[in-house]
Amino acid sequence: TARPRAFEITLGQALPKGQFMDAIVRKATEIGAAAIVPLESERTQVHLDGDRQDRKIEKWQVAALEAAKQCGNPFVPTVHPIQQAMAYLESARGFDLKLIASLQPGARSLKAVLAAYQGTHGTAPRKVLWLIGPEGDFTPAELSHAKSCGFEFVTLGPLVLRCETAATYALSILSYELQNG
Repeated sequence: TARPRAFEITLGQALPKGQFMDAIVRKATEIGAAAIVPLESERTQVHLDGDRQDRKIEKWQVAALEAAKQCGNPFVPTVHPIQQAMAYLESARGFDLKLIASLQPGARSLKAVLAAYQGTHGTAPRKVLWLIGPEGDFTPAELSHAKSCGFEFVTLGPLVLRCETAATYALSILSYELQNG
């Protein structure tokens, strides 16, 4: 039997165009995400309703299962139903730390955010939520709402990353820091 994880990461991913969500689900599973929440934000260009949404969620859950088998991950992440980004920002509870990948001035490095958390709480966070925006990022209104809901803005460096790259990169560095912090 697999021993319980020392931490859980949930990826909140704004829906990208095309087949990129399939790849994001697979990569998130390989990296060890506990859950994936597809988000419909103001700039999301993909809108799925009813039956189509159910089929996509099912497809992503299968992709997660296949990726878990392939990489030997005993934990298959739950792929949640698609949520509206603004509502999800408000309802996101039960996380020790809530992060949002950001190009905003003043966004801090992950290392700085984790160090501040550790300094305040005396321990590393166990349950972390990380949101990745759509092409063109979250809108100023969404970012402002995220800040008011307690999200920490984290920079992924000076380059503008495609959303599928940002998701893989963000999960990788967070997982690494939590395993080795």
